[in-house]
Parts: sequence; C-alpha cells; structure tokens
Amino acid sequence: MTGSDPRPQTLPRGPLLGFAAGSLGMGVWVTVPGLLLLYFLTDVLAVTPWLAGLALLLPKVADVLLHPWIGHRCDVEQSRRGDRRRLLLLGCALPLAFATLFAVPGGLTGAAAAGWAAVAFVAGNLLFAAYQVPYLATPADLRIGYHERTRLMAFRMVVLTLGILASGLLAPLLAGGDAADRDGYRRMGVLLAAGMLVTMLVGVAGIGRLRRAAAAPAAGHGGGWRALAAALRDRQFRPLVAAYLAMSTTTHLVLAGVPYYAEYELGRPGLTTVLVAAFVAPALLVTPGWLAVARRVGKQRSLLAAQGAFAAGSLVLAVGRPAGLPVLVAAVAVLGVAFAGMQLLPFAMVPDVIRAGSGAAGTYTGVWTATEATGAALGPWAYALCLTAGGFVASTAGQSVAQPDSALAAIRWGFGLLPAATMLVALLLQRRYTLDATARTAGRPAAAEAAARH
Repeated sequence: MTGSDPRPQTLPRGPLLGFAAGSLGMGVWVTVPGLLLLYFLTDVLAVTPWLAGLALLLPKVADVLLHPWIGHRCDVEQSRRGDRRRLLLLGCALPLAFATLFAVPGGLTGAAAAGWAAVAFVAGNLLFAAYQVPYLATPADLRIGYHERTRLMAFRMVVLTLGILASGLLAPLLAGGDAADRDGYRRMGVLLAAGMLVTMLVGVAGIGRLRRAAAAPAAGHGGGWRALAAALRDRQFRPLVAAYLAMSTTTHLVLAGVPYYAEYELGRPGLTTVLVAAFVAPALLVTPGWLAVARRVGKQRSLLAAQGAFAAGSLVLAVGRPAGLPVLVAAVAVLGVAFAGMQLLPFAMVPDVIRAGSGAAGTYTGVWTATEATGAALGPWAYALCLTAGGFVASTAGQSVAQPDSALAAIRWGFGLLPAATMLVALLLQRRYTLDATARTAGRPAAAEAAARH
C-alpha cells in the first residue's frame, strides 16, 4: 500500500530496469570523486590535506539548502505538469561538470587547484541534485506497496552497484594507475562522463514508463516551507535521516581512505582496485539476500544488522598489516556486504515515511539527498583531518616523500577506528525509528499510519 491507495501494483521488469539504469551515471558521481578527488589534490596537485578537505567540504554546505529547494521545485513541477521530467533533463548536464572536475589546467597547483575543484564541485552538486531528487521521489509517486518499494530499490541497488564497481575499478586504471598524472585524470573524466550521459538519459525514459504503468493519483502541491517544516518535525523521518547522515559519512570516509590505506599501510598502490572491488562487488551477490531478509524480518531489523556488521569489519581494518592481506580483504568484503544493505534498506524506507499523495515527496527526498551529500563531504573531510593531525606530507605526481610514523598511524586508524565509531552512532540513532512494524501490516488504514508517524 502506498499512502491511502488500496490497490498497489506489481511493476513490470522492463521499466524497472530502465529506471535502475539511471543509477549507473549517479554511481560514477558518487564514487569517483569520493575515491580519487582527495588523493588527486594531495598527491598530484600538491594541495595540503586540510585545504583539500575544505575544498571538498565547503561546496557541500550549500547542499543543505540547495537540495530541499530543488525538492520544492520538484513538487511544483509534479503539481503543475504531472511529472518531474524537466529537472531530470537538467540534471543530465552532470557529466560536463564531472569532466571539468578533473580537467585542472596544467599551471594550477596548491590553493589555485583546490579552488578549481571546489567551483566544479559546486556545479556538479547542483546538477546531481537536479537529477537525484526527482529520481528518488519516483517510488512515492507510484501506486505500489511496502515490499514492492523494496523490490524497486533492489533493482536500483544492483545497477548502482555495477556503476560504483565499474567506475571504482576503471577510474584508477584510466587515470594511469600508479603513474597517474594530470593528463590521465583528464582522460578518465572525459571517458566516464560519456558513459554517464547515456545511462542518465535511459533512466529518464525508464521513469516515464514506470509512471505510465503505475502512477498514483496526482495530488495538490504540498511543497514549500510548510512541507519542509513537516518533514523536519516528522518523528520517524528525523531518526532515519540522522542515522543515514552517519552512515553516509562513514562509507565515504572509507572510500576516501582506500588509496592511502593501499599505498601507505599495505605498501601496494595497485591494491586500491582490489579493495574497491572487495567493498563494492558483494552487493551484486547479496542484494537479493537483503531483499529476502527484509521480507522476513523487516527493513529496520535488517538495517541494524548491516550497521553492526560494518562496525565489526572496520575494527579488523584498524589492526592493519599484522592481520595479513587475506584477512584485511575479507574484512573489506564484510563492509561491502553491509554496504549493500545500507544502500538498499534506507532508500526503501524513505517512501514508507513519505505521506503518499501529499505532494511533498520531492521535499522529503530533497532533505534526504541533502543529508547524503553532506555525508559525502564530511567523510573525506574527516579523513583529511586525520591525515592533518598525523602530519601527512602532500606531494606532486611522481614525487616520493617519507611519511612520519604519526601519519602512517593516522592512515590506519582513520580507516578503521573512526568508521567503527561513527557506524555505532548510526546504529544507536537508527533504533529510534519505529514505523517499520506498522508499515509492514497489510491493509492498515491511512489514519493508523498517520498515528504511527506523529
């Protein structure tokens, strides 16, 4: 059941796959800057760690206001036009910003290079929001029920994982591997941008097919400040958003730390691709398993289990090299299994929280994506602070520097202990979410759902 609609539908597979294809392009934007941009700034462009972290953090600050505003515009579009297509098409300019992000002119290093990256990041975040907010509002626009929303997001998760895995593996190779330089990063940006554009356009077409198959009745416009205030007051939405902020921060922190952990802790920069594969690839296999578990015990319990597993795996990584490479790769794989659940389940829970038919789905989704963007910035920034505290020495491409022992310890602890701590915070916050049990009850009246929400 979606909101008060008594006739939920089962979505056809073809439109589901078309919708999910849009996540391929978004997966590139979510993954590659988080994986390589901090390293690109500190080890290729000689930007000091604190400034590099700031260059990635400040552009995200605007997202706190930007994403809810785009959510409001998204609701206006839905109310006036009956769809959110125009914003989606605007967001398809994201690949241009992505290519620009890594096309730093040859004469720029240090603070100037950080400024270039920050400006390109702001433009990219705006375009990403224009696509992602209406994209993720789609489940709330459809006449589907509790389990079908999870199924819809499972399709998205599998395809998103393909995008994350492919871009995470290809980006370092396209940039030149261990010999990556400015030209290599520029080439990587252009090639991946072309693939992003194609998949994002396919996603727009897929959303149109889903709406034709199972669109819920149009509702009056419910966006604006009132809808934003209602979302922030929602007693179920608040703990879900707070927990997801901690989860997003943690996963992006780990992603930013992979190149450093591979090079300085394991002594082999080429292991970056191995660790990324171990982190992302399990989702291709376990997403159906998470779907089955959620059907059996509910999304909330499943998510708590994923958070606990992530924290446990992070503690193993804090041990570092003495644990042995096979054990460390296995620990990263555990993180990957947990990551799959944390990408599927929260995104399937947000439509459960949204009041279907209120017209404010975009506003709720805008707050949610602002939270995700904030976590994407806080993660690399937190790791950059760890490097700064440890005395990490920045360098240019091809330059070899000896890092102090304190920097090596910061690389290891920032990759292990800090993620474990922040994920435990996410788990504690998540326990305050109580809607899941009642949302699973088939045929529950809309009034009972509203009582459970407030």
